[in-house]
Amino acid sequence: MAEFSQKRGKHRDEDPLSSAVDFLLANARLVLGVGGAAVLGIATLAVKRLIDRATSPPDTEDGKAEQKCIEESWQELSLLKASPRRPKPRRDDLSQPRPPSAQAPRAPEPDLSGEPAAVPGSRGPSPPPPLCLTLQERLLAYYQSHVVVSEADVALATRLAGDIAQELQSYLRGRFPELPFGDLAPSSPLHDGLEAVAADRTCLLVPLVLEPGLWTFIPGEDTIANDPHYWVIRRTELEYFPRGSSPWDRFLVGGYLSSSTLLEVLRKALVGSVNWPAIGSMMDCLIRPGVASDELLLDVQHEQLELSIALFPAAAGEARSLLARPREGLLENLWQQDFYQAEASKLRELDGADSGARRVCLQLLRGVCKHHPSLKRLGVSHLAQVILHLSEAETAWAQDALAERFQQAIAELVGYLEEGALPCYFNRHVNLFSGLQEWEIDDMGFALYRAVTAPELLLA
Repeated sequence: MAEFSQKRGKHRDEDPLSSAVDFLLANARLVLGVGGAAVLGIATLAVKRLIDRATSPPDTEDGKAEQKCIEESWQELSLLKASPRRPKPRRDDLSQPRPPSAQAPRAPEPDLSGEPAAVPGSRGPSPPPPLCLTLQERLLAYYQSHVVVSEADVALATRLAGDIAQELQSYLRGRFPELPFGDLAPSSPLHDGLEAVAADRTCLLVPLVLEPGLWTFIPGEDTIANDPHYWVIRRTELEYFPRGSSPWDRFLVGGYLSSSTLLEVLRKALVGSVNWPAIGSMMDCLIRPGVASDELLLDVQHEQLELSIALFPAAAGEARSLLARPREGLLENLWQQDFYQAEASKLRELDGADSGARRVCLQLLRGVCKHHPSLKRLGVSHLAQVILHLSEAETAWAQDALAERFQQAIAELVGYLEEGALPCYFNRHVNLFSGLQEWEIDDMGFALYRAVTAPELLLA
C-alpha cells in the first residue's frame, strides 16, 4: 500500500493530466452532487488506470488493488441509485398550493420597530395607526385617545365640586352672616362638556349680592389703569347712605370695592377656620387649601382622580360678570370681566344652529395645548375666542370640515400671536393677551409656527 501511494504521488507530480483530473474530482461533488461525482470518479479512474498501464510496467499487486477499487466504487454507485430520491417539482407544480400538512412552519419575521413583542393573551399596547391617515382621521383618532375624558371621571369631579360648594356655602353663611353671599355656582368647561384630557380643574363662583343703587360699575379705560378688561366698583349715594350702610363697606379702599381685600379675608378664613379633614372624610377624599397659590385654591385628592377647585368672588350687574382675581400694581383692587359664560353659550348656540363641530375643535385645541409645555398658557377663553372670530368668516363647520377648520384656527392663532393682541369677540377694545409677557407670546408663536403647514406635528 505504501508503494501504491508513492506511485500515485509520483504520477500526480509528473503527469499534468493527472493533476487536472484530481482537481476536477475534488470539485465535482460541489457541482454535480454526490451521485454525479461518483459516476464521474469511476469513469475518470478507469481512464487513469488505462494511462497508468500504458506508461508503467505490469504489476500484479497494483492490478488487483485497482480492480478492488473499481468494484467498491460500483458498489457505492449502486447504493446511491437504490436510495429513494425526491423528484424535482415541475414548473407547473410550483404554482399549486401545498397541503397544510406538508407546509413547513414559517419562522417569525423579525420586529424592526424596536418595540417589545406583545405576549399572546396579554393586553399590550394597541398597534399604532397606519401611516397613511389623513389629517381628518388623525384628528378624530387623537380626539378619542388623548382628548376625551371618561364620563365616570366627569361625573365624579362634578359631584365632588358640588358637595364642596354646599359645604362652603354653609360655612360662609355661618362665618359671615352679615355678608349676603349668593349660591355658589360652577363655571368651567368641566360642567359644560368642554373638558379635555382630564377632569382636573373647575371653578366655583362666590356671588356677592350688592345693593342696587349703592354701587356703580366703571370700565377700566375710564380709570388710571386704562385697561378695558378690568372694571372698578364704586360706592355711591354716600350722602344718603353713609359708609357702613352696606355690609360690603368693610372692603372699601378709596371709595371703591377692593377685590384684593375681599380675597385676603376669604383666604384667611378658608385656610385657618374650615375643618377640611372632617369634610374630606365625609366625601372619601383629602382636601387641602392651596397655601402657596395666589388664587383661592382647593386641592382635592380622590383615589380615582385629583381635582383643583378655584374660588372667585363674583359681582354681577348690567349683563356682565366681574371676578376678583389676584393682581398686582394698578390692577390690585380692580375686577376682571369674565367672558367664559358668554363664550360657552355662544358656541353652544352656533353648533346647535348648524350641527357644527366648533366645540369639538375647541376641545382638540385644548388637548394640544395641555400636552405641549409651551402652549399651556393658552386658556380655554383664548381658544374659544379664536374659534368665535373664525366663525364669522367661515360658516361651514360640519364634522367633515373639522381638519380644515382646525388648521385655519392654528393659522389665526399664530397671526394673533404675531400681532401680540387677541381682541375679544364681545368687546374689541379688550386684548386677551394683555396678561401675557412678551417672551411668553414669542415662545407660543415659535411652537405653533411650523404647525401652520404641518398641523400633525401637534398630534405627536
